[in-house]
Amino acid sequence: MGQTGDHRVTEKHILIAESRGFPAAARRQLERHGEVILADLDRSGLETAIRHAQVLWVRLRYHIDEPLLDLAPALTIIATPTTGLTHVDTAAVERRGIRLVSLRGQTDFLKDVRATAEHTIGLMLALMRHIPEAAAHAAGGGWDRNLFRGTELYGKTVGIVGYGRLGRIVGRYLRAFDARVLAADPNVFEMSDGVQRVSLEHLLLASDIVTLHVNLCDETRRFFGRREFSLLKPGSFFVNTSRGELVDEPALIEALRSGRISAAVDVITNEHAAGSPLIGLPNLLITPHIGGCTVESMQKTEVFLAAKVADLLAAPTETARACGSTASRI
Repeated sequence: MGQTGDHRVTEKHILIAESRGFPAAARRQLERHGEVILADLDRSGLETAIRHAQVLWVRLRYHIDEPLLDLAPALTIIATPTTGLTHVDTAAVERRGIRLVSLRGQTDFLKDVRATAEHTIGLMLALMRHIPEAAAHAAGGGWDRNLFRGTELYGKTVGIVGYGRLGRIVGRYLRAFDARVLAADPNVFEMSDGVQRVSLEHLLLASDIVTLHVNLCDETRRFFGRREFSLLKPGSFFVNTSRGELVDEPALIEALRSGRISAAVDVITNEHAAGSPLIGLPNLLITPHIGGCTVESMQKTEVFLAAKVADLLAAPTETARACGSTASRI
């Protein structure tokens, strides 16, 4: 269709496939470069809508795989306001020369995005104070406080496995509770005040609570397994708000069924598959990957990412194509 007098490139279809709560400021940035289509699609709806899209914007609902990409011959950009990319077949995206725009590597910007760290503390408190069970008890008409005698964070030893951006923020929050904080990370040697650097084995043996904040890669996939769970104290708590694939889930299931530990996870393996063997297990609290799902964090990240996408759309076609070879690096 060409360009109008305001330089709007109307032939570019920008499909926001999970648009609930999509920020108006982000939409306005994208509308300068094409037609923004706000939708709330299931997989079959996405398969239809993607056929004419040049830009696809997703959160975590779908697995962006090869069969889906085969339906999108015009696609040049995929945007996902996430740091993890387990929901995207990055190899298939790169083979097609599609630009993948995410929050991975945006360290400076992410310093003020705290939602997952706060959720980590929330899961610890929910586990230790039996908050979900107590709320359900009261909602059902009960009022027996002695059924839900909990434990405090104050004075406990908390082990942080992975001391990057989120691990450091969680450590600061824990120090505010006057917890003793240990951290294990082979790539980090400088700790914040009040945090003690230890080996992973020492951390597992000494901690009352263990929380994972590790990036997922080939070396860390299922690294937390039967041996690691066997080292945890009886009665300890395990929390994972990073990625489900970091954990050997059969080993976690064994540890839970034994009654040795309790756990809270915001992430599981194969989140796009139907069902999970973790559902319904004793001593386990699961939330549906809501760590980063706050009004504030989503507003910040989606406006930030929209500016990145707008910059790519404003670039000459040749430049945009050239950028495709570095698809997974942003």
